[in-house]
Amino acid sequence: MGVGGKITYAQEARPITNDQKPNIIFILTDDLGYGDVGVFFQNQRQQINDRSEPWVLTPNLDKMASDGALMPHHYAAAPVCAPSRASLLSGLSQGHANVRNSQFDKALADNHTMGNVLQKLGYTTAAIGKWGLMGSNKWSEDGDSWPAHPINRGFDYSYGYMRHRDGHEHYPKEGLYRGAKEVYENKNEVSNDLDKCYTGDLWTAVAKKWIVEQTKGKGGKQPFFMYLAFDTPHAVLELPTQAYPDGGGLNGGVQWTGKPGQMINTASGTIDSWVHPDYIYATYNHDNNEATPEVAWPNVYKRFATTTRRIDDQVGDILKLLSDLNIDQNTLVVFSSDNGPSIESYLDNEPYEANFFNSFGPFDGIKRDVLEGGERIPTIAKWPARIKAGNIVNSPSISYDWLPTFTAAAGSPAPVNTDGVSLLPSLTRQGNQQQSLIYVEYTQGQHTPNYDEFAPNNRDRLRKEMQMMRIGDLVGLRYNIQNANDDFEIYNVISDTQQADNLAGNRDMRELQQTFKERVLQVRMPNLTAQRPYDNAAIAASSVDGLTNGLSWKAYQRSAPWLPQLNTLPATAMGNATSLDLAGIKLKNGEVVLFEGYINIPVAGDYTFSLKSGSKGFLKIHEASVIDADYGYEAGTTREGNIRLKAGYHPIKIYCGSVSKGDDSLELSWEGPSFSKSKVPENAFFSK
Repeated sequence: MGVGGKITYAQEARPITNDQKPNIIFILTDDLGYGDVGVFFQNQRQQINDRSEPWVLTPNLDKMASDGALMPHHYAAAPVCAPSRASLLSGLSQGHANVRNSQFDKALADNHTMGNVLQKLGYTTAAIGKWGLMGSNKWSEDGDSWPAHPINRGFDYSYGYMRHRDGHEHYPKEGLYRGAKEVYENKNEVSNDLDKCYTGDLWTAVAKKWIVEQTKGKGGKQPFFMYLAFDTPHAVLELPTQAYPDGGGLNGGVQWTGKPGQMINTASGTIDSWVHPDYIYATYNHDNNEATPEVAWPNVYKRFATTTRRIDDQVGDILKLLSDLNIDQNTLVVFSSDNGPSIESYLDNEPYEANFFNSFGPFDGIKRDVLEGGERIPTIAKWPARIKAGNIVNSPSISYDWLPTFTAAAGSPAPVNTDGVSLLPSLTRQGNQQQSLIYVEYTQGQHTPNYDEFAPNNRDRLRKEMQMMRIGDLVGLRYNIQNANDDFEIYNVISDTQQADNLAGNRDMRELQQTFKERVLQVRMPNLTAQRPYDNAAIAASSVDGLTNGLSWKAYQRSAPWLPQLNTLPATAMGNATSLDLAGIKLKNGEVVLFEGYINIPVAGDYTFSLKSGSKGFLKIHEASVIDADYGYEAGTTREGNIRLKAGYHPIKIYCGSVSKGDDSLELSWEGPSFSKSKVPENAFFSK
């Protein structure tokens, strides 16, 4: 092996101890729109005081935002539940996640998750509420038939709905509108004792109980991570039994009683009965005529407003508990939603429309749209020890950024397969924020609503295959895609929030048009269960000059139990190599190596790459994850990946992990349209 060039060295990173790591709570709501939260949009409606435009209030979330960071440019990974949650939990975009489109109850891939990465970093973990990624919607006596049960995906404790469809009912035992549902504690079904338990209150009571147990039972020495996934305000729109209990926190708010038949302190009274007093007598100018009397809000909207206000109370209750336990300063709490607002209602003859409160905010589109209204989600982060009050994060980000954010908060880089970046720099205003990859793909056969509030070009739009990507202030958008050559609509979503003025015809957008077409192919891998009309398009080569034979390499201290993202880590050594032979590089025991450069593809076509490593490995071409030989990889075995490439030079990254004595083998083979399987020759690699 030829090794040349100057080798430089860097200081090793210092890990942080368990008692320095923050507790982390991620609160996810179901179908809560950007425009449903006061500080994002509803407060503006209240200030304008147009009686034809009703509003709802969220005082606790508004305070959380003023005490922490408001994130008005945060996106969902997908515009519907299952793929959005899969991307969130795995740290993967919809170009790499195994759950795509409307694949409800499909097993979340057995790979890195928020749960298992934080477990390995010393966290106790819990998943409470709605799951829907377990692997089957069939009945299971003890949960063992579900391969992707939360316990099997990195969570020490779980309590909630396992099936996606169970989340469509907010009284599991009574099943008023969608039939009785099952609630599991770990792998035991427990719904028989849940009389009159409104799920939002139930999940909150269980969450509070678990937090107290972690804090008091372990003296607060081991940090905890909780994924709290509400199934509200989703379409069934059932009402609570009574007013939210006063006080909140350790001694107030909802409480777990543990008494069969009344497991929580709001499991009494009449189910589906209580309307918040702010809305019970609410009226509005329904015909936009001040000369006629106002009329009462329709029942369905009183229900929705009560449900969102209840979420607000539940979040406030949890924040108060953290304060009561004196752990609020070093607890990172994130509040968000899985996608844009819904127009579903399970109430008989009571339709729900998202334009009553304009739940889509200043945008066009709803749930199942990749327009901004279906993708922008109300997101707030609070961490008093690190996030200054009143921070407004104006850089765009997306939900699969949270996994690397949480690992960074715990003092570790994220796994190499992760598509996200840490948001700590923008949240804490310290360091340089890396640019997030904002990319979404989804298919659905219906149309956008025909709302007067939407721009004419976005009313009643046929969806089918859709794609969006944001670069800076500009969003590339495609609906009803026929093939990879379809043009993108291009919108400046800062000055044109409704995406009404398509800039794609402007001469200065021609280069960006081509960038969108090429880049959306470079950041994804096709999935046979969710085929796209652009899956067979070959990825364009890069235009590069001044290349020389060989690859550059860098070594890094092993800083995680997995192959890590390396872009924020200091290299311990670096140089140039003509091949992947590790024997010629003097490495310290346990170091991670990255080979980087370009691979010359001789002719256009399908290529199968094979990777065999003595430890772990990973192959990226452009930003597509071609081979993952990290999680669950057995040393010395071969893993393959297929990718269609145009002739020319393509950027390549080859990771090799945890190099140790006698364990330094790394072999990359390929097979293409003009040759059979063979080792990639040295003369195929180039670098600048």
